[in-house]
Amino acid sequence: METKSPFDQFDELRIDNASKLFLAEAAKWTTFLAILGYIGIGLMVIAALFMMTLGASMSTENSMMPFGGGMVFSLVYLVFAALYFIPINYLYRFGSNMKSALRSNNQTELTKAFEYLKSHYKFIGILTIIVFALYILAIFGVMIAGMSGMR
Repeated sequence: METKSPFDQFDELRIDNASKLFLAEAAKWTTFLAILGYIGIGLMVIAALFMMTLGASMSTENSMMPFGGGMVFSLVYLVFAALYFIPINYLYRFGSNMKSALRSNNQTELTKAFEYLKSHYKFIGILTIIVFALYILAIFGVMIAGMSGMR
């Protein structure tokens, strides 16, 4: 007796014309949003370089921050730009592969497009979990600092 996996039903999944139209429109929008994301990353890098040069020119020997405030903020901006690049790149690759797959009826490119979409959301999900964990740690840190200050 042969048992079928619940995932075996997807071998017969087909994309009809309405689905193709929806996917084509989604691919256009994701490409557009990814291009805006790349522009945002570029602006973040420019802002980081601006803060780095401005902070270096304004730093004094008596500054409270060891590397100057501009350097710290510019490094934070560069880290955020690098983190932002990863999901934006996945989004762009999804859009371009989806458009190509629909144009050429290529199953391999369609599968690759969905793989990039999965990677995009997986990265966003993991990043969200990390941010929530940092928020929880910050809240506990503030509570502990507040309680120790009350003594």
